[in-house]
Amino acid sequence: MAEFTFELNDDQKQVRDWLHGFAEDVIRPAASEWDEREETPWPIIQEAAKVGIYSLDFYAQQFFDPTGLGIPMTMEELFWGDAGIALSIVGTGLAAVGVLANGTEEQIGTWIPQMYGDPDDVKVAAFCSSEPDAGSDVAAMRTRAVYDEAKDEWVLNGTKTWATNGGIANVHVVVAVVDPELGSKGHASFIVPPNTPGLSQGQKFKKHGIRASHTAEVVLEDVRVPGSCLLGGKEKLDERLARAREKAKTQGERVKNAAMATFEASRPAVGAMAVGTARAAYEVALDYAKTRVQFGRPIIDNQGVAFQLADMRTQIDAARLLVWRASWMATTGKPFASAEGSMSKLYASEVAKKVTAQAVQILGGNGFTREYPVERMHRDSAIYTIFEGTSEVQRLVIARTLSGMPIR
Repeated sequence: MAEFTFELNDDQKQVRDWLHGFAEDVIRPAASEWDEREETPWPIIQEAAKVGIYSLDFYAQQFFDPTGLGIPMTMEELFWGDAGIALSIVGTGLAAVGVLANGTEEQIGTWIPQMYGDPDDVKVAAFCSSEPDAGSDVAAMRTRAVYDEAKDEWVLNGTKTWATNGGIANVHVVVAVVDPELGSKGHASFIVPPNTPGLSQGQKFKKHGIRASHTAEVVLEDVRVPGSCLLGGKEKLDERLARAREKAKTQGERVKNAAMATFEASRPAVGAMAVGTARAAYEVALDYAKTRVQFGRPIIDNQGVAFQLADMRTQIDAARLLVWRASWMATTGKPFASAEGSMSKLYASEVAKKVTAQAVQILGGNGFTREYPVERMHRDSAIYTIFEGTSEVQRLVIARTLSGMPIR
């Protein structure tokens, strides 16, 4: 078991510096353009693929880092560059993780390479879970998957929303209801292969922030996929449903939602994204405060500005420590007895919103213009308190964990 340490080893420092260089040299110069265009930055994704950042191998190496710090370090550096472009680069990972977590070895080997493509022909993937009436309330999901035994096919119908890369993805991973009576326990995940009839892109959202990341509805109309596209296979699904039915009989409706508990492990990565954005805004504000002269002296000489910067830096460091602790705990198998995963995501998200707003204030009128990046960073920061569970949901998860109540 890896010792917990605040010091990155030499290999981690090398990867961090490499990522930082890519973020500084490739992502940042393109950030404003793609934010204005509100389009997927395919050339940037291709550059990331060419150097090895946009690849399953790279993310697998970081995921299996025994200290647990590989993924949060990666997220912080890329999102320090720009949140929208970074999300376009890492968004495929959501679908890949869904297959890695639930798929067979054959499914993993077949579909994940198709999610990334290659440097000459990059592809993206989409993970489709949220619905118009089922965001935080996963038990309200309506998309159905019905098994056609005669053809060994699953038929999917429904509408997904807020899907990163939805509709433009080469491979879609879709969560659907197979047994409505079991609530969230009756869900399963399916691969929808490229060019499958019946899958189409619905509304593409014009967003407040992270505009370089494609977000859209995915409409499923009598989408037929082979039985082999059920992640984990039908035998495993039937066994899981049978156990869930038996548990529901003996324990009633207060069965702990394993899916909600599983989400805990992914939340520190979102916290790291927020830390990256907050750190970027703080650094711009700090540099500005050192060089902006008012009343004959740099504005950092004024306590009102200096104290804000002191608080910003303190909160960013505290957020990073919560993220690193939760990431280390997840990797070393330590239980989140106090919902430490949600704690890290909650605090880092709130810090990102607060720090970016303070950065705008420190820059004054300049901060309100698109000539400076803090305006964009402030808009981008709003997403962190919303996706992967809102701040309100995080507080609910923490409170219920502390009280011993089920997380539903």
